[in-house]
Amino acid sequence: MSHALALTTADRRIDAETPADAAGVAALVAAAFGPGRFAKTAERLREGSNWRVGFVARDEAAVIGSVRLWPIRVGETPALFLGPIAVDATRRSGGLGAELVEACLERARTLDVGGVLLVGDAAYFERFGFRPAPEAVLPGPVDRRRVMWLAARDAEAKGPVRIDR
Repeated sequence: MSHALALTTADRRIDAETPADAAGVAALVAAAFGPGRFAKTAERLREGSNWRVGFVARDEAAVIGSVRLWPIRVGETPALFLGPIAVDATRRSGGLGAELVEACLERARTLDVGGVLLVGDAAYFERFGFRPAPEAVLPGPVDRRRVMWLAARDAEAKGPVRIDR
């Protein structure tokens, strides 16, 4: 699934997600987003798919943050879909979400994909290089202003977005 990458600070460590992290990640995502996440268009790009890259942040006791990249196609361009980013409520506002995103993007740059797509807040994701992707057509209703693309090479985010199995 993912190659190892470890970033360590005094109180946390970020490294590649393993199957042993599954329960911790599921609990963290459920706490962060609740059951309403299943109604979101972004979830259509994760259903029935397997994440390709995942990173977790952990302290001594538990998983405290998570992010994954999922294989998709935007038109005919192989790409990755970022999300969800989940951070334990007691650890938010400390930069952990940004560290998780950076770990995923560092790994994505080593893969043979045209870029990374996400649905998120432009003000937050522009710092990583994401730009609006008005021509990427997701499989359901979405706020078009929140569809963002980070190109690898010269790839464009243009066309229907679908799971890449």
